[in-house]
Amino acid sequence: MSERRLRGIDLEAPFRGARIVVAADAPGDADLWEQRRNAHLRLMTAYLPVLAPNAFFCGPSAAVAWHIPLPSYAWPDTHVHVGTHRPERAPRRPDVQGHKFTRGFIHLGECAGFPVTDAASTWATLGNRLGLYDLIAATDAVLRVPRHPGGFRPVTDGPMATREELFALSERKGRPGAPKLRDALQLARIGASSPPETRIRLLIRDAGLPEPVLDFDVYDEFGRFLGCSELAYPDLKIAIEYESDGHLVRKQLQRDIDKYQSYAEAGWTVVRLTLVHVFRAPSEAVRRIRQARAAASDPRPSMRR
Repeated sequence: MSERRLRGIDLEAPFRGARIVVAADAPGDADLWEQRRNAHLRLMTAYLPVLAPNAFFCGPSAAVAWHIPLPSYAWPDTHVHVGTHRPERAPRRPDVQGHKFTRGFIHLGECAGFPVTDAASTWATLGNRLGLYDLIAATDAVLRVPRHPGGFRPVTDGPMATREELFALSERKGRPGAPKLRDALQLARIGASSPPETRIRLLIRDAGLPEPVLDFDVYDEFGRFLGCSELAYPDLKIAIEYESDGHLVRKQLQRDIDKYQSYAEAGWTVVRLTLVHVFRAPSEAVRRIRQARAAASDPRPSMRR
């Protein structure tokens, strides 16, 4: 490319020696987390041409590639995290955070076309970066087994890593944040699909209430599939639903209306929570769940919905 072309207004220079085409504006209805993830993947793509032959993306950058959820305070907005094995030097560039690892301390893989630490090793590098609740959410994501609600299609994918693989890495001598990793692994569950779902479960647990079932399929008395709920007390016919902004989209709103109507006709109570309830007013979220349990447990007909 000519020097003039390298100065084109349609190109960005996020790193010395690298150019990338300016991104088009994202659709207005695109998921904000996905927009943020795509922006960082573009940054990683821009760095690829100058990535050393034996180097790899690690830490928060690898977590972004693997779809491991990160809270805002740990998000790698303008920096890429790049690792090397000792005794090789870690990269030293503006907007690059270099890391050195002892061979065998982490394992490598490939994700989204990038050389990265594998999912288990990426999780292990987050122990000293995330708070406990956020680390539990990341652990839930790594352990989650994807499935199709209602079982209408077979499951073809497994978890990113197994509990045994994570435990082995958390036991490695000298692992930063190892005690927190072990605590998170002990409190992690399979079935949560998002950090808010993990947070709701932990709020319930901290309030001294029984842990709900995760990712539960609801059927009526005739065996007709009504829907899947993020958290549920099947014995009490209580479903707990976290509703993000995506539930305001017309098609999703219509599906929700039909779903909750069928739940009500089948005798189920639905506790609907939003970001405000879960993160800003958690006591209100717990109050609603506790009240629903009390009403469902009361034998008096007047107390049941």
